[in-house]
Amino acid sequence: METPMMTDQEIDQLENLLASDVFKGEAMTLDYLQGFLCAVVSGPETISPGVWLPAVLGESPAYESREQVQEVMDLLMKFYNNIAGTLLNDDDFELVLYGMEENPDELDYAAWCEAYVYGSQIGEINWLEAAGEYAPDLSEKMEVFFLLSGMLKEDALKHKEPWLSKKEEEKAIVMAQEDLIETINDIYRFWQMQRSPQNTVKRESPKVGRNDPCPCGSGKKFKQCCGKEPVLH
Repeated sequence: METPMMTDQEIDQLENLLASDVFKGEAMTLDYLQGFLCAVVSGPETISPGVWLPAVLGESPAYESREQVQEVMDLLMKFYNNIAGTLLNDDDFELVLYGMEENPDELDYAAWCEAYVYGSQIGEINWLEAAGEYAPDLSEKMEVFFLLSGMLKEDALKHKEPWLSKKEEEKAIVMAQEDLIETINDIYRFWQMQRSPQNTVKRESPKVGRNDPCPCGSGKKFKQCCGKEPVLH
């Protein structure tokens, strides 16, 4: 499937509409929307617009006309399909990032990653539970979002747990920023594989544990050999 494209004019139009009085300050900003929808299209289930639209636009938009309603819906679905197509086709993913209020030259990864975490929780299926034996791998990948959103630090301080030094924190944040796009794609591919029909076929032989020797005789653990494909890389 070819990735549906949006013109710069359409993106600006959507951005301006979301910031308009129509939504009374309840609509997501464009950067938050991208992070949110990125998780929505990436997870273990298909989430209908009826579920995610109220989270995006608020509960009671004051539309000026039916034409404006259609305009908003058309632009939102184009934006959604562009994200879905980009991930499906493994195209270059361009993050929508705004500058920080206190320092416009510094990009605000926190809002984007907070939105991704929100999007990962909006469906009925719990990601970690659905990941099963691969939950530790998924949890490790999700740490990128928790770190960049500030949630990881906030949780550590709240529970009076040790946290990184300033230098260590800055280094970890830079590395997480560099890994973000790769992590987004890894999680998307993982859930696509888990959702594919081949993963619902009943096993005819006993399941091999992840830490058991691989049946192929390589001498490696199963998770590091023939069992590696579904794991988040």
